[in-house]
Amino acid sequence: MLSDERAGDESIVILQSLLCLMREKNLLSRADIETLCERVAIRAAQAERDPMPCCAEATTAAAHEMARIGSYIGQRYGGKHRRL
Repeated sequence: MLSDERAGDESIVILQSLLCLMREKNLLSRADIETLCERVAIRAAQAERDPMPCCAEATTAAAHEMARIGSYIGQRYGGKHRRL
């Protein structure tokens, strides 16, 4: 059986690859990625009120990782930022 940390690492690799593939295929725009980053950050900031409870440290780590992925995808594939 996989340790929790290793299973988490495998999930991150799969999700990173999926997001990049979806961006390459133009199924997600840069604006979509920015919106996703914002939603993950909001969920992390409101972890104690989250309807789908999760460890506060995990949500903070997820927000950091999503920001990192968003930055990479923005640099790699470009595209228009979302309108504010």
